[in-house]
Amino acid sequence: MAVYTEVTDDALAAFLAGYDIGTAVAFRGIAEGVENSNYSLRTTAGDFILTLYEKRVDPSELPWFLGLMEHLASRAFVCPQPVRGRDGQALRHLAGRHAAITTFLPGVWPRRVRVEHCGPVGAALASLHLAGADYAPTRPNALGPLGWSPLLERTRHRADEVVPDLGATLDLALSSILAAWPTCLPVGHVHADMFPDNVFFLNEQLSGVIDFYFAATDILAYDVAVCLNAWCFEQDFSFNVTKARALLTAYQALRPLSDAERAALPVLCQGAAIRFLLTRLFDWLNTPDGALVTRKDPVEYLRRLRFHLSARDEHAYGI
Repeated sequence: MAVYTEVTDDALAAFLAGYDIGTAVAFRGIAEGVENSNYSLRTTAGDFILTLYEKRVDPSELPWFLGLMEHLASRAFVCPQPVRGRDGQALRHLAGRHAAITTFLPGVWPRRVRVEHCGPVGAALASLHLAGADYAPTRPNALGPLGWSPLLERTRHRADEVVPDLGATLDLALSSILAAWPTCLPVGHVHADMFPDNVFFLNEQLSGVIDFYFAATDILAYDVAVCLNAWCFEQDFSFNVTKARALLTAYQALRPLSDAERAALPVLCQGAAIRFLLTRLFDWLNTPDGALVTRKDPVEYLRRLRFHLSARDEHAYGI
C-alpha cells in the first residue's frame, strides 16, 4: 500500500455520494507498501479502505481481483469485500484513477514474526488455495517467470548502484532459476504477496488477509515459497527452519504437498526471492519524489536468494 494520488475533500464527498455508506468522518493515507494509493476511510456507517489503482495492475483485470475476493468470502475465507455503489458497481473512478472501496478488517499485522504466527499463516494459505479452486476465471501471473527477465532488463543499467556487480549476480541467478523452473506442478489461484503486512491478527488469532492485487493463476507451491521467504527469515537474514516447519505442517494438514512440489521448493523459493528482489530494485530506483510510500530494500532479498541457492533439497525447509 502507498499514496501516489491525492484526493481532495470535495472529490471524496462527490465519490461517496454514489454509495450508501454515509459521509466521511475521517480520511488518511496509508504509507506502507509500494503499489496503489490506499486510504483509511471512516464514514458515518463505519470503517472502510479506499484504493486508487496506480501502477502494475491492468484496469481490465480489476474485476477479476474484486470477483476473487467476493468468491473467497463466500467460501468463508476472511478477506476484504468490495463495496458496491448504488448502481451495483464495485469499480468506479476517482481523481483520474480506477477506484474501489472495500470493507475494513479488524486486527494488526505482526511487526515481529514469531513461530506462533507461522502455523496460522500456513493454514490460511491452504484455505485460500482450496477456497479458490472453483473460481472459474483465470489471470496469468504478470510477475511470474516470464516477467522476470524484462524486469531485469529495466534495472540492469543501474543495479550496480545498489550493490557492486548486482547486475551480473542477477543475470547468473535468473538463468539458473529459469532453466530449472518446474512446469507440471498443480496450478490454482495464488495470493502471491502474503507478507506479514497483508495478514492481520486479533487476540492472537489470524483475523484476515488483505491486498489481493498481485493474485493470479499460477503454481500453488510457488505461493508457499513466497510465504517461506516472507515469514521465515530473521532480522539477520538467517533462515528459521522452525518457522518454516510450522508453516509447512499447517499448510499440509489441509492441502498436502505432492512429492514433486516438495522437491521443487528450493527453486520455487529462489524464484520467489528473485521476483521480489527485482520489483523492489525497480521501485528503489524509480519511486517518484514526494510519494507517500515506504520503499523496501532490495538487498534483503539478495540475502534470501543466496540462502535458497545453497539449499540442497526440501529438507532445508524443515520437511
